[in-house]
Amino acid sequence: MQRRTARDPRTRTLPRVAAAVALLLVGLLLRPDAAAGAPHGRDEGYVAVVEVSGLLDSVLVDFVEGQLDDAEAQGATTLVLQLNSGGAVVDDDELQDLTERISDADVPVDVWVGPSGSRALGDATELLAAARTTGVSPDSTVEITEALLGDGSLDGQAAVGDKVGAEEAVELGLVDNDDPTIGEFVLGLEGVRSEVVDRERLPVTQVRFGQLPLGGQLLHTVSSPPVAYLLFVIGLALILFELFTAGVGVAGMVGAGSLILGCYGLAELPTRPVAVGLLLFAMFGFGVDVQTGVPRAWSAIAIVTFTIGSVILYDGLSLSWVTLLVAIVGMGLAMVGGMPAMVRSRFSTPTIGREWMVGEEGTAVGRVAPDGIVRVRDAPWRARTNRATPIDADQRVRVVSIDGLLLEVEPVADTR
Repeated sequence: MQRRTARDPRTRTLPRVAAAVALLLVGLLLRPDAAAGAPHGRDEGYVAVVEVSGLLDSVLVDFVEGQLDDAEAQGATTLVLQLNSGGAVVDDDELQDLTERISDADVPVDVWVGPSGSRALGDATELLAAARTTGVSPDSTVEITEALLGDGSLDGQAAVGDKVGAEEAVELGLVDNDDPTIGEFVLGLEGVRSEVVDRERLPVTQVRFGQLPLGGQLLHTVSSPPVAYLLFVIGLALILFELFTAGVGVAGMVGAGSLILGCYGLAELPTRPVAVGLLLFAMFGFGVDVQTGVPRAWSAIAIVTFTIGSVILYDGLSLSWVTLLVAIVGMGLAMVGGMPAMVRSRFSTPTIGREWMVGEEGTAVGRVAPDGIVRVRDAPWRARTNRATPIDADQRVRVVSIDGLLLEVEPVADTR
């Protein structure tokens, strides 16, 4: 292929072509009927269907607002929100801005609670209240809220806070219809053209489906209460593990990543600072006993504070008992059983060369029942008694065997 140089005559035509294109575009924009073309484009537009699933956090709110901007700019006929949400975790001002944006949008916004088994609870019902047309699928649930009632009344049939199904929601006037699928809901919307093909009604207006991009899905998932909690505590546990493995490895990097994501999720959710403090204190307590290699009082304190911190972590939200059970039991087993054993095996050295200690006498630094600390030749050692009777503090002991860094001892008085 011949290379074009600055002297190639063909390159001199490029500025002329660019200028011609620019003049053509300016001419089209200045045409008298250019402004009139916009409504025609809207009539021939499309239906945008956006999935809104999970708690309404800042990521999801920004996504809905962005989709609404795109629908207005691209001439959509309507924007449909496919809703499945248990509430909102954004502040009241941010939620109010979203509902006002929906009410005042140039493109009508409709909301369908689905698919079957979905829900619209708490502040999420404000999206229904702000929408033009609303629907709910069978076996889905809608909570009766003040925002959804508006100026209406229940006439004693139900009360604010009750959760009702699709049929009752329509009867109470909370929603407009109980269409079972998103397709039927879209076909019933004003401005959506359809035709019958083989006795089946199909939309002629194009339908485009949208959902959170990959990065948004990650942050939205991290902001869910159980995921944020588990990432936070797993990150803390892995970093504590890495501190006792004498190096920065895979566990440390995974732990740091989990902790960062967990902190982001907790920052998005209504989290109690005192609960976060209890979780951090629990990790300190676990670390104290992991350092000594013997689970004792600090481990018990850590388990109690970890449990309390987990239960009261969220304000207005609650973790399922399954999540709590997995986290508390798993953390207890790891810190009381796994971590001390790992530290002993990692930092223990062969007992060859210590045979001289067998038969040596020393003094119990504290109560050995059955584990404790003894002092032999002015050096402290972890010890375990081989007798059923505990050894009191300051009592004389004799070394009978060695297991890694652990001395097996017996009281001197019992052997005389």
